[in-house]
Amino acid sequence: MKQTVQKYGLYGLLTGFIIFIIHLVIGINNFDNSTNEILGYVSIFLSLSFIYFGIKHYRDQINNGLISLGKAIAIGILISLLVGLGIAIADFMYTKFIDPSFFSNYEQHLIEQGKEDEIIKMTSSTAAIFMLALVTIIGFIISLISALILQRK
Repeated sequence: MKQTVQKYGLYGLLTGFIIFIIHLVIGINNFDNSTNEILGYVSIFLSLSFIYFGIKHYRDQINNGLISLGKAIAIGILISLLVGLGIAIADFMYTKFIDPSFFSNYEQHLIEQGKEDEIIKMTSSTAAIFMLALVTIIGFIISLISALILQRK
């Protein structure tokens, strides 16, 4: 199980980093905040798609075509933790070093749209922890769905 989690977690992590770098090269400032948010969620879902493939690989190649619901969910959550860690690190690096004014610019954007009540004071560290938690929660949902599809007793 450990090798499957490491392999597919690394694939998901690298996918997230590659999409992040492409996004930086294209230019985050070329898109509005809504487009950047959508691209961020797309990168999360693409990175987490490796949960399904990791569970399927473990079932078919390692465990003789069988996998329980619990084992499949465990594999999926562990993969999502690796992906979440990678996304959290990328988010931290971006908001701390690449664009340290990100949060103040985003607050200004919300004020201009009349959404002052949506402002939450964030730092690079709290944003990274939030992203880790968000990716893990989404990963759990994907793990559950994948486990239900792939389980064989």
